[in-house]
Amino acid sequence: MRPEIIEKTEKITNRIFEVSANEIYLSMRYFHMAFHGLPVKPEWNTGFIGCDGNYIYYKPEYIIKLYESDPILINRVYLHMILHCILRHMMKRGKRNKDFWNLACEIVVESILDSFHYRCVHLPIHGKRRNIYRELKKEMKVFTAEKVYAWLVNQNMSAAHFAELMMEFRRDDHNFWDFPDNNMEQQIETLNNKWQNISEKTQTEMETFAKEQEEEAGDMVRSLQVENRKKYDYRTFLKQFAVLREELMVDEDSFDYGFYSYGLSVYGNMPLIEPQEWKELKRIQEFVVAIDTSMSCDEKLVQIFLEQTYNILKESESFFKKVRIHLIQCDSKIQSDVIVTCEEDLVKYMENLTIKGGGGTDFRPVFEYVDELIRQKYFYDLKGLIYFTDGYGEFPWARPPYDTAFVFLQQDYEDVNVPPWAIKLILQEEDIETREG
Repeated sequence: MRPEIIEKTEKITNRIFEVSANEIYLSMRYFHMAFHGLPVKPEWNTGFIGCDGNYIYYKPEYIIKLYESDPILINRVYLHMILHCILRHMMKRGKRNKDFWNLACEIVVESILDSFHYRCVHLPIHGKRRNIYRELKKEMKVFTAEKVYAWLVNQNMSAAHFAELMMEFRRDDHNFWDFPDNNMEQQIETLNNKWQNISEKTQTEMETFAKEQEEEAGDMVRSLQVENRKKYDYRTFLKQFAVLREELMVDEDSFDYGFYSYGLSVYGNMPLIEPQEWKELKRIQEFVVAIDTSMSCDEKLVQIFLEQTYNILKESESFFKKVRIHLIQCDSKIQSDVIVTCEEDLVKYMENLTIKGGGGTDFRPVFEYVDELIRQKYFYDLKGLIYFTDGYGEFPWARPPYDTAFVFLQQDYEDVNVPPWAIKLILQEEDIETREG
């Protein structure tokens, strides 16, 4: 192709993208940062269109044909790739199956576009899509790539069915998501920071300045709320309940090896400085785990929560030799209180776990019970209480004299208003992380 034709073609496609961006911006101004973060660049060697988080790469001929077919298709594919970046799909694949992950990301993004009611991107939803969305909504309230991926993996679908779904939902080339091995981690971290910042600011604008557009925006706000929860490591969270105590052990950091070796060399078996036999450590000594056993709290989720807590606490560095952890089961009243004093006790409790309860939910009896134990001096230095629940119940109005965290294990975003004095965390089953709600 002659250079002048290439130049003319690229000018036409650049103009198409400018028109598309302006049209989208007039309806969805909260995407302005995303447009600036993802410039377009012609790439004649690509099959059609794709992005790597830094640029949109497109074949000019493909864009011209798509625009001639229907300008709305250009708007949708443009926004399609922006949504991939805002939801940080290309950075999250990890060790997951590439094909299933790609399809999951396509379904999530297309479902958001299909939920929009803006004229610039609205197209009729075909029966195949409706059926997929209907099946997914039986399993989850908010579509995320992680959840849709797990659903796809469990379907045991044929290769023909998989290809049919890919044909229905695929809109861009995900080969641009393959980062070079030599600096993959650095690229992913840089891109993630860039798009997390854009995503959070987009969410803020949607929640504050575009409330009148919530109906038109469909599932976009809830998707961003799920993706932009702050992540915390559960181990780090439990360290808040650790206290500083002395334990009987050699403190290898408390003396100078130079003087120690010098004494041995001069006096034979007489070191100048003996190591201390006591060492200060921050470990968990006592706290309370309250488990909501009401009818609305699923037994499977309770089991997962306890297993993850056990897997963390069983690490030797987490415990003092003497611990006192109360495992309280409760619904609208206290059902049981089992005291764990060592790892073996925790193992036995897990092996013989029996859920007691099934009534309504009231959080107040647990706090009244723990306060009474404190008055009776059952606790030496209670650092905190972890309350696993689905969140639907009566909270105490007064702040207790110890830190409290309400932990939710759920796959869907569900905004539960905990008291301002409490910590709110969400423990995800698929990645075993706690997240602030």
